[in-house]
Amino acid sequence: MTEAELYTVYKGVYVPSHLHPPESLKYYEEFSFRPDDIIIVTYPKSGTTWMQEIVPLILSGGDPASVETLPNWDRVPWLEEHRASILNLEQRPSPRVFSTHFHYKMMPPSFFEAKPRVINVMRNPKDVFTSSFHYYGMASYLVNPGPQSEFLHKFLDGKVMFGSWFDHVKSWLNAEDKEHIMYISYEELIMDLKDSVARIAQFLEKRLDAEVMEKIAERCLFKNMKLNNMSNYSGAPREFMDQTKSEFLRKGVVGDWKNQLTVAEAEHFDAVYKDKMKDVKYKFVWD
Repeated sequence: MTEAELYTVYKGVYVPSHLHPPESLKYYEEFSFRPDDIIIVTYPKSGTTWMQEIVPLILSGGDPASVETLPNWDRVPWLEEHRASILNLEQRPSPRVFSTHFHYKMMPPSFFEAKPRVINVMRNPKDVFTSSFHYYGMASYLVNPGPQSEFLHKFLDGKVMFGSWFDHVKSWLNAEDKEHIMYISYEELIMDLKDSVARIAQFLEKRLDAEVMEKIAERCLFKNMKLNNMSNYSGAPREFMDQTKSEFLRKGVVGDWKNQLTVAEAEHFDAVYKDKMKDVKYKFVWD
């Protein structure tokens, strides 16, 4: 099926119609944030599931029940997805934790008024592309990626769900009220998960002793998180997400793009990246 059949254009970017019907987008636009809400912001395939595991464990002081009793899509729901409107989020105690894949300027009015805390996770776009290519091939609600070279052009042009990686990342790096935003990368989580957990806990003003942080980091190692049926999407219907084609939690590594892109594709990617990111001052781990 084509983009026109599977996607809706919302504020200039593609969103999957199956997950984002008009009523869910309306709910999102009218949502009332609280100043102590926590928003996990990611471009798809950049570590959302990982952060949906880490943050609840930090807030609960390491209590495993916080990630074992609800599937992650209800535990830390995407505000723009259809399920958000049926979860009675208004009644959840503070601090509430949500996810979004939206760009900064796509956030609803109350976000800018309440100024909740944001954890913005970024990832090397070549690895994002690689993960996306496999994901698009197993998710029925997304346009089939087709040949890799074709999907690469779509990805670099932003003709994929949630638009351009470049636009998304730059929009959040250029956000106002940066004191409410923590920027962290997928690569930093990989390099030192315990230190990353400590930094996130500090940002969330949650005091944890070293032993608890160590347990959280161990619990959130990719190999361990993959065993959590509330996080590995094993509960998702096969007709929606066929994990016999590709696991949702696939590898959780850095640099898998080297096994995916040809030399020519990687060089083209680098040229586009250099052009689109030339005005960005932020120092990425992968640069």
